[in-house]
Amino acid sequence: MTPVTPTAAQIDQTKQAIAAYIHSIDSHPERREGAYPYYLFHEPGQTIRGTVMIFHGFSAKPHQMWRLADYLFRNGFNVYQPAIAGHSFINPAKNWPQVDLKPEIAQPLKAKAMKDPVLQNYLSNVANSSSGFSHPNAIQRTAIVARLLRLEPRLLDIIKAIQTPDDPKFDTYFDSTHREFLTHAEARLNELAALPGDVYTVGLSVGGAVAIGLAAARPDRVKKVVAYAPLLQIHGEDNLLYVNLAGPLDLKESGWDPNLQFPVGCLTAANRFGSSDVMSQSSIQSLHNTPTFLVLTANEDAADIGTSQRFFDRIGGSARGHHSYFYEKDMLVPHPMVDPTEVSQNMSNRYWKSLYQETLRFLTVGSVDASNLNSYEENADMPSVPSV
Repeated sequence: MTPVTPTAAQIDQTKQAIAAYIHSIDSHPERREGAYPYYLFHEPGQTIRGTVMIFHGFSAKPHQMWRLADYLFRNGFNVYQPAIAGHSFINPAKNWPQVDLKPEIAQPLKAKAMKDPVLQNYLSNVANSSSGFSHPNAIQRTAIVARLLRLEPRLLDIIKAIQTPDDPKFDTYFDSTHREFLTHAEARLNELAALPGDVYTVGLSVGGAVAIGLAAARPDRVKKVVAYAPLLQIHGEDNLLYVNLAGPLDLKESGWDPNLQFPVGCLTAANRFGSSDVMSQSSIQSLHNTPTFLVLTANEDAADIGTSQRFFDRIGGSARGHHSYFYEKDMLVPHPMVDPTEVSQNMSNRYWKSLYQETLRFLTVGSVDASNLNSYEENADMPSVPSV
């Protein structure tokens, strides 16, 4: 890490580039309230350690990791936290990356589903549920998939194209904008072109996959990457099958924003990006020499743990200077592990302060102290983390 001192001209040019991005959101008729990117830049002439790009999780917004951003800023970094692709806008079916069957396949299946009394009974119960609708449980997922396959047996052949990375038949069966996760992140990185110094990417869940994918695509600019519970593949075989097949039903789910629902096909796109693009051989090869810090939890309900562990091994593991840490079950750390106020499965991360400290340690010196991560007390050798 080589400290740099951005000039007023360099900072102004960067702010203008980001302002143009924000203007494109402002001028969009479907802009999403509170989903604007933001940045924390030190004053011109002040020496900094580089710039950290932070990518939030699926269906969340920038500011999701504002406490981490503030901590890194206080300790010498500039910070830029944009929205991941499409998430600055409402109407996810139109604006977010999505995978769906091509119309000539999807429309007949939808017609069959609309005429099927069993599925319509289920969908009616969903629509009338007083508790609202989020992600279906394992029993519901298995039942929906079984019913779809009864209606259209050839889906068994079609699904192979989406479950197999680089399958040439994928574009035959599916329309997809999943690659926008990367192209959008690259555009945000280009807004930092005028700033001197190294860039580091940090992300949670789908944002973790984006952070990894951007580092793989731009090793000339991104020097280190931190990924918390990256969504490289959807958790659970039944869940993966449901996500890949249920898009044609136009089922909608709710996520971290209770005022917004998204079609299942948006989850399909997130899964496709992680499992196909980020896990591709070219990405893996590119990341061999980009130090990576991977943080996983046993209490995972969104991202497949085994896929993340295989990813770590494929990029060379600790032998090539990468680091990983695994929160055990009894630590009660959920998938959204970065902010202590985020609760999932009735769990939140009591170890968040040590996580911030070790993120800072990794970004600055490239090492990680696992004993600190095992403690919910702060390490006195590292800068203190402000309390909630």
